[in-house]
Amino acid sequence: MIRKCEVADSPAIQKINQIELGYDYPVEKTAANIKRLLNDPEHHYLWVFEDDSTKKVEGYLHAEVFEETYFDPMFNVLALAVDSSVQKKGIGSQLMHTLEKQAKNLGMKEIRLNSGESRLGAHKFYEKLGYTSNKMQKRFGKTIK
Repeated sequence: MIRKCEVADSPAIQKINQIELGYDYPVEKTAANIKRLLNDPEHHYLWVFEDDSTKKVEGYLHAEVFEETYFDPMFNVLALAVDSSVQKKGIGSQLMHTLEKQAKNLGMKEIRLNSGESRLGAHKFYEKLGYTSNKMQKRFGKTIK
């Protein structure tokens, strides 16, 4: 079942982030971030997929409202991850359809996302859902000391 994320989901989300996405980020900080994001429901949307029988969180989606001076507001998917032991069972699709329904309810006409160049399986997944790659770009960052 898909439901809104709760702070209590932090350990499961931290584990999914670590194992599936390769982000080794402390559970305490994950919980603090989730709490902060949930306190901004106009801009951040977080859903989890919870197994009906085990109550285990098996996947999640985090999207933000993306606003620019040159586009109408749209959703930007910041994270979509599903436990590899239950992938290919429709969990990611259900989460994306939940986001698409929310976008429609808010009058949004587009959803955008970035997917790492090496994540070919993810690319096929998004294409199967009707998403198209419309830009190649590099991401730049700088550590502020």
